[in-house]
Amino acid sequence: MAIDFHWRLPTHGEPSTHRNREPYRGDWYFGDGQPGGPGLSSGADGFNYIDYLGEIARAAEISGFQGGLIPSFPSTDEPWTVSSFLARQTRTFRFMIAFQPGFLDPLTAARMAATLQRATGGRALFNVITGGGGPAQLWWGDSVPHDDRYTRTSEFLDVLRGVWRGGPFSYDGKFYQVADAGLAEPLSHEDFPEIYFSGSSDAALASASRHADYYLSWLEPFDQLREKFARVKERTERLGRKVKCAVRVDVIARATEEEAWAEVRKGFERLAPAAIARFGERRGVGDSVGASRQGANRPQTINGYRDLIIEPNVWSGFNLLRGGQTNGIVGSYEQVAERLDELVGLGADAFILASTPHLEEAYRVGEEVLPLVRGPR
Repeated sequence: MAIDFHWRLPTHGEPSTHRNREPYRGDWYFGDGQPGGPGLSSGADGFNYIDYLGEIARAAEISGFQGGLIPSFPSTDEPWTVSSFLARQTRTFRFMIAFQPGFLDPLTAARMAATLQRATGGRALFNVITGGGGPAQLWWGDSVPHDDRYTRTSEFLDVLRGVWRGGPFSYDGKFYQVADAGLAEPLSHEDFPEIYFSGSSDAALASASRHADYYLSWLEPFDQLREKFARVKERTERLGRKVKCAVRVDVIARATEEEAWAEVRKGFERLAPAAIARFGERRGVGDSVGASRQGANRPQTINGYRDLIIEPNVWSGFNLLRGGQTNGIVGSYEQVAERLDELVGLGADAFILASTPHLEEAYRVGEEVLPLVRGPR
């Protein structure tokens, strides 16, 4: 199959099964179910949460996923470090390292990535994110305006590619200046990681058209996604390049559609009314165009979980239950595969999928859904 599938690793913790009072808080619930308890940080058998991540990565590898996204948020572990551990736990699993240019200089990033490539036989990927502004961006100590952040990202990737070739490479930009820089051998001979690039604004699409191997979007209403993919491909072709497209989407897949929606209903009915009301009022935080696009497609008044169905098998309340993106796919194994195939028809060449709990669902989705996706026709 010509479609790449990746799984998301929960470096922010698994959402607890008891989240009904605090729907935006994540914690770990394997072992005895208590954060910091046995089986988590100091179990008698030495098993801890990083071992759990290793089990998820191996489950994804066994179940047909090419690799996995290692997210980067204020609430997550550091993805470069996690990747180094997982490299020894897997054989073919590719590590999609999420990071924001600007918090790491491009020479250090090049050495780290090339070293990881050398150590793993070329299994590193990049998920380049530029940040959504607002309080989350200030957490990183970053107050650079929206469009300037994308300028910084483009310059970072210019320098990263330039020094990767071994140099001498010089660059004089607004954010980065280097003189006669370059990776030493043998690091300079390693394959440059493929870049998955996120962002929905015009500034993001302009930067993606220059640098992305895969343009990555959250799930949106299918017509909107078709238009977004067309825009970035048109921009890229003007530069004499080609870009593939990818979709990041959570799924709830069960043997029947009724069972899948029952999972949604069960989670929704545990939520506090105040949390549902706040959710209806949310229209994005900071200056993230992608977050605003997600929020614009859900109703302000929510009386039941069915009010959040925005298309067949697409539910816009996922981050009420587990954090992360808003829209996801719900249905039988066949229906989820059909919706993924529709996205392939819109131009998707790759997917980052997720469901919770991540370990069990990696097996379920890999065994029951992926074989049903027909791919390009």
